[in-house]
Amino acid sequence: MMSPHRGGQPFSSADEYHLILERDRMSEPTPPRDRQRLLRLLMQFVGGVSLLAFGAAVMPERWIIEISQELGFDPFPDSPLTFYLARHLSLLYGFVGVFFLILANDLDRYLPLVRLLAIATTIFGVGQACVDALAGVPAWWTWGESLSTVFGGLLLGWFVRRSR
Repeated sequence: MMSPHRGGQPFSSADEYHLILERDRMSEPTPPRDRQRLLRLLMQFVGGVSLLAFGAAVMPERWIIEISQELGFDPFPDSPLTFYLARHLSLLYGFVGVFFLILANDLDRYLPLVRLLAIATTIFGVGQACVDALAGVPAWWTWGESLSTVFGGLLLGWFVRRSR
């Protein structure tokens, strides 16, 4: 019985043959289905975390003020407009989470929409940085908020391109 060949040369042992097979298997690119599974997990994670914002939409005003002070911001303005804006932004983030979860549930159908979402998320992150700079929030807030959003948008886009 002839032994398998590598480049015209016989393998010196079965172990060498199996090592080469394993190396070749490990160097294969991740199949699109696996990358789509990772995309789904990323979207479910972001969606799930964003759902937590619904809690902030209904939390007592006292908690909003205390959290603001704990984060090192100037005292939270005790104004109906300020609470209105804070609560509505929380509702918006919560519904973004719902949207992410719906899209993640059927990526075969919604992949083109997720591609647009990735672009929009990246642009939104840049917009956040501009708004944060105008608002005068601390640098750590701007970097944490806008960089994570830009990174998330780029990561979404990367997974979408490799999930086709």
